[in-house]
Amino acid sequence: MTRILILGNAILGLYSFRYELLEKLLEKDYEVHFSVPEDKNNEKVIELINLGCKHIKTIVDSRGMNPLNDLKLTKQYKKIVKKVNPDIILSYTIKPNIYGAYVAKKYKIPIIINITGLGSSFNNKKTKFMVKNMYKYASKRASFIFFQNQENYNYFINNKLAKKEKSKIIPGSGVNLEKFIPQKKSKDDNIIRFLFIGRIMKEKGIEEYLEAAKNIKNKYPNVEFQILGHYEEEQYKQILENSTYVNYLGKSEDVRKEIKEVDCIINPSYHEGMSNVLLEGAAMEKFLIASDIPGCREIVENNYNGYTFEVKNSKDLEDKIERFIKLPKEEKQKMSKNSRKKVEKEFDRNIIIDEYLKKIKELI
Repeated sequence: MTRILILGNAILGLYSFRYELLEKLLEKDYEVHFSVPEDKNNEKVIELINLGCKHIKTIVDSRGMNPLNDLKLTKQYKKIVKKVNPDIILSYTIKPNIYGAYVAKKYKIPIIINITGLGSSFNNKKTKFMVKNMYKYASKRASFIFFQNQENYNYFINNKLAKKEKSKIIPGSGVNLEKFIPQKKSKDDNIIRFLFIGRIMKEKGIEEYLEAAKNIKNKYPNVEFQILGHYEEEQYKQILENSTYVNYLGKSEDVRKEIKEVDCIINPSYHEGMSNVLLEGAAMEKFLIASDIPGCREIVENNYNGYTFEVKNSKDLEDKIERFIKLPKEEKQKMSKNSRKKVEKEFDRNIIIDEYLKKIKELI
């Protein structure tokens, strides 16, 4: 039986965005092993085990820059590869990509790496040079590279970090169009609701969202700004707990419940691979407002299914929110329906699954 090893830095991304791929690999009679930091008692780990996958706990310090921890991760990957003896490796996010590619090359195993975004390391002058060179090293050793947006692809090609002949752009992780479907709101109280979904941290644009929310709330009493996600940076905890102009919803096991009840999804992030938040919101027929950055602008078409605004510019975000509030009801409904049309045409998750199946077959 052909064995596939998947390296990731968290169960949430693997479960939320790659479940259907795992399902299809198992249907094709592949033996699937997945490596994540969470242990076997985690609810989502249990679901993947019940699906038929084999779990391996691996400690990944996803945001840390301690070389000793990274050395430990490399040793863990070596041990896993020796034990599983995979026919091919799939990796996601920066550290699994870099150290997975090193180990794959060492043991002569093909590996497909997925650039899910350049991340904060590329925006930090202290780490950019080092990470850039590490990715260059990994890309040379990778059998194939999937990119999630044109700009990331161009960056790697233009800086000679990757070669065109073994690189391809796919539409992010896509979206499950059967799972994320339009649903009628349970509330009909004439309150316009906005929702931010994501890790609560500066680089996700939380400060711009809070600033815009405060100013809009002072002008329009019939609006509600919501935040859904966990605290990545603790300094925002007290701000949100004491806020009178945003409603913190905590975390969610199924974001469809929260998306269903709002009118507009806002993603003010500084960088993205391809925004899953926007894809899921669009699939559920929501109006979209997002930073004009790679990974958002591919999903949001100005005046078609939403608005983009200048990244890090809270005033521009505020203007776009106000513009949405003033739109006639019929126009809001039309643009929201356009969101669903766009993802049906361009971002069906089956597109990504087919690309993986073709490449896996080719490489093994």
